[in-house]
Amino acid sequence: MNTNNNEMNNEVVNEEFDVQDTNPNEDNSQQTDELTIEEQLAKAQEKIDELNDKYLRQIAEFDNYRKRVIKEKAELIKNGGEKIITSILPILDDFDRAESNMEKMEDLDSLKEGVRLIVEKFSKLLKQEGLEKMDVVGKDFDTDFHEAIAMVPGQPDEMRGKIIDCVMAGYTLNDKVVRHAKVAVAE
Repeated sequence: MNTNNNEMNNEVVNEEFDVQDTNPNEDNSQQTDELTIEEQLAKAQEKIDELNDKYLRQIAEFDNYRKRVIKEKAELIKNGGEKIITSILPILDDFDRAESNMEKMEDLDSLKEGVRLIVEKFSKLLKQEGLEKMDVVGKDFDTDFHEAIAMVPGQPDEMRGKIIDCVMAGYTLNDKVVRHAKVAVAE
């Protein structure tokens, strides 16, 4: 019987421990942890929504910027020459006056002088805008600036590879070649 009593006592003690394991305070703690996790999840979802909204706004802002730049670029291309055109208009007016006076003028020298002045005015304007005429005669032939259209044989050795004649002038615009000079080169 002692043995049976011991077994019963062990069972009662074990049951008491089981009851202690399922303490109501621990259940409350787990619920608090779960609420905290739910709150953290809600906060994380809010942050995700905020970042997603910010991301979408950034994309829209960049897209608007890109469209604005494309529009401005198209406008520059379309009206980029306006400044040079307006500065050429007075020279065009000078040519119109010269043409209307050609019929009335009997002095050819004054007509030549008037046209020469207009050409000088035009050249000065283009130079102010960065256009330079290449000075090529007597210089070494360079394919970056010149286009050989003729090779002239029978030239002295010191002239070999040098430009002896310019058939069509070449031009640079702000140090960039806009038209190669067409030249004759000594062989």
